[in-house]
Amino acid sequence: MLLRAGETCWRVERADRAALIVDMADYYLAARQAFLKARSTIHLLNWAFDPDTPFAPAAGGPAPAEERFGPFLRRLAEQRPELDVRILCWKSALPIAATQRFFPHRAKQCFEGSPVRFLLDATVPLGACHHQKMIIVDDRLAFCGGADIAPDRWDTAEHLDDDPRRRSLGWRHRPYVSRHEVMGLVEGPPAAALGELFRERWRRAAGELPPAVAAGAAELWPSAIPPQLGAIDAGVSRTQPGWRDEVEARECEALHVAAIAAARRCVYLENQYFTSPLIADVLAARLVEPDGPEVILIGAEHSPSWFDRVTMDRTRSVFLKRLRASDIHGRLHAYTPTTARGRPMIVHAKLSIIDDGLLRIGSANLNNRSGGFDTECDLSFEADPADEASHKIIAGLRSRLVAHWLGLPVRAVEQALAATGALGLAIERLRQGGQTRLKPLSPKPLGPLAAFIASYHLGDPIGAPDSWKPWERKPALENRRLAAAQAMRDLAMAGDGAPTPERPAAASGASG
Repeated sequence: MLLRAGETCWRVERADRAALIVDMADYYLAARQAFLKARSTIHLLNWAFDPDTPFAPAAGGPAPAEERFGPFLRRLAEQRPELDVRILCWKSALPIAATQRFFPHRAKQCFEGSPVRFLLDATVPLGACHHQKMIIVDDRLAFCGGADIAPDRWDTAEHLDDDPRRRSLGWRHRPYVSRHEVMGLVEGPPAAALGELFRERWRRAAGELPPAVAAGAAELWPSAIPPQLGAIDAGVSRTQPGWRDEVEARECEALHVAAIAAARRCVYLENQYFTSPLIADVLAARLVEPDGPEVILIGAEHSPSWFDRVTMDRTRSVFLKRLRASDIHGRLHAYTPTTARGRPMIVHAKLSIIDDGLLRIGSANLNNRSGGFDTECDLSFEADPADEASHKIIAGLRSRLVAHWLGLPVRAVEQALAATGALGLAIERLRQGGQTRLKPLSPKPLGPLAAFIASYHLGDPIGAPDSWKPWERKPALENRRLAAAQAMRDLAMAGDGAPTPERPAAASGASG
């Protein structure tokens, strides 16, 4: 099994029920239902929390104040004093807050004088951020994934062009770009573990530990979300920078390495960034193998912010070039999605599906920062080898994601998969048949400045020690690669389907 407490995850708990939520229209409404059902606690943990975010934006104008996250939670806390409502949000730097309508300042103003406890958290190294995103209700139900609470995150799974509901709240009422997000929903002991994580974060930020909650048996599951998985192991993986008296945690990175190393048929990855040379090494090693898994990558054509285009997008070209050089058997398939009219989409999801046995949803990107510099939290579900039903469900969720990219029924993807025997070949078969909403994602040539940025991973530290010393980044990267190679050898010795003499471990050669 890939989920191992103390190695690839912090905790492993048995989930009563679980589901994958694709895109935010369903997530926001499900969160509203869960808030109304809460008996004791509503705890939110976010990179960004915009109180003006509507649960369901309307085409004809802004949603009423009471149907936006901030006023709704304030009114709920005032009407039900037994509820402990807390929101912990990263205290972002002013230039970043400015790109998000100064959400920290407006949130503080929204909750001032109310029972809602809103706190900005700056307990990270200089230059790092708190990137975890979750909602925990009564320590019984939890959402965990890559989406924040902000108006520009909202979209439907159809990703309609010119959707009148996808517009800014300001006087300009400008349209938002179509955006893809995913969230996990879990019930039972894993939610209690996430509640514990929230309380520890609150303690570090505020100097007080919120009281623990006795998880009740009340029915909290949102009726709008059908449960998909039941009685399945769920792992909580973290990234926590080693800083001051905090012990470093690199479980998100460790699980990525272990899962890719153990894959037998398919590595399916949706991610905002593909820049980590460590992950590139592990994927490249699998592509070289004659009988290794296929690798499917889904990412945006380019990042939405100028800073990320200069840093992450440049380095992604090195990542893709490394994989292409290793793809001697033709098993690499990298795509960028578009809308029906061919417009680029933002891929902000952080999702992995390994074969049909591991479903992972979280906040961790496939870059250096998410490995050890920012705080992250991923929720993973692993099917028991004998649990055929769960394996079938996870495979079906992967087909659903591909179908949603192509704008097709799930049945069409599953028929193509049955005919070709491999997901990448199935996608290519459908593309050749005219379904071109997944475009090839290719590396771009780099000029001298871009090559320098990519070589030193500027803006993408390994951890606190090299965050302001980019000249120390290459040695730090080499140490991480050696550690990953050793982890893969350890997996092989443990017999987890990782590298064997016929399946070599990742090399530590340069990839940028």
